[in-house]
Amino acid sequence: MQVAVLGAGYAGLTLARTLERSLPADADLVVVDESTDHLVQHELHRVVRRPGLADEITVTLTDALDCEVRQATVTGVDADAGAATLEPPSGGEETLSYDVGAVCLGARTAYYGLPGVKEHATPLKRLPDAREIRREFLDLADGDRVVVGGAGLSGVQVAGELAALAGERNLGVEVCLLEQESEVAPAFPAAFQRAVHDALLDAGVSVRTGTAVERADAGTITLATGSDLDYEQFVWTGGITGSPALDDDRPVVRADLRLGDSTYAVGDAARVVDSDGTAVPASAAAAIREASVAADNVRALVEHRRGDADGFEPRLARYRFDVPGWLVSVGDDAVAKVGPTVVTGRPALALKTTVGAGYLGSVGAIREATDLVREELGIAEESEDPATDDIVDVSETE
Repeated sequence: MQVAVLGAGYAGLTLARTLERSLPADADLVVVDESTDHLVQHELHRVVRRPGLADEITVTLTDALDCEVRQATVTGVDADAGAATLEPPSGGEETLSYDVGAVCLGARTAYYGLPGVKEHATPLKRLPDAREIRREFLDLADGDRVVVGGAGLSGVQVAGELAALAGERNLGVEVCLLEQESEVAPAFPAAFQRAVHDALLDAGVSVRTGTAVERADAGTITLATGSDLDYEQFVWTGGITGSPALDDDRPVVRADLRLGDSTYAVGDAARVVDSDGTAVPASAAAAIREASVAADNVRALVEHRRGDADGFEPRLARYRFDVPGWLVSVGDDAVAKVGPTVVTGRPALALKTTVGAGYLGSVGAIREATDLVREELGIAEESEDPATDDIVDVSETE
């Protein structure tokens, strides 16, 4: 019995580690990823300002897993037949057949066909992206402008890091954050949006909402209003699209996460609709929780196909979107929404560090978790300011 997990991001790694503990002994588990490492994506923006954090947010897959790990790019998936087309680093093409599998390939940066944006902007998806953003930023001069397109959590965080880096280097550079919707963090509750907006302004970020990008060329962004915005550096965090293995689509899956007869889809690879009919936002928190449901359902299907169940299809678990809160860092500040309350300042920073270290610990990266806490606490001490000692507690009123 062959079980395959395609992709080792948040969803894939969490799913694989759970399956290692719960699959029958005669089931063979294989994990396929284009990289040999797992990247803690929600801390990637930190590398723009603190390059040394790269080691703390990178986990070698063979250290985190005891099953077979294959390095290859997944270029195609037949969800009903149970087959994936792989392209190994050496080139060529292979077919991986599986009895039960899960697509956990994550998502890519979306450019929406906007002319010139992909050619002139740097995304933030991988470590080389963070390093490129840092390198370009440090080449700027006083009076230059860096534009970050897209004010979701990734855009907010990279804009905050760049503003903080400008302060550390005493660079008179404008960091401008563009968002086509009327608020930053547009997918989140209003009280959280207000706190994030205020934190951005306090960090020195220029925020322009209701401002859509129409096209870009070398040095100029044309806005949907028809006006132009000059820049010396352009970073794009404007949204996500599906994996090429799924024809650049993020297919809709229901609460049981089933994509086809033999395959489940977990995390950002799909658009999940939960058991209440709620569209689940793409996030690490959701992906990790979906993986728990997927593990139950993979195991149920494996046992059914081994003949351990009756002839009826197994009853599958259903995912319900229930995330306890949201976290975002803004330079040396952070915003946390826990239940109905929004908290900023050092308590939010401590919570974000705890969550990051807790995740690393959950995938067996104890050294990396310890180093991350040490590094983050060091940053907090360096930037300590008595003016930020108060907890800002903004209760939800909507």
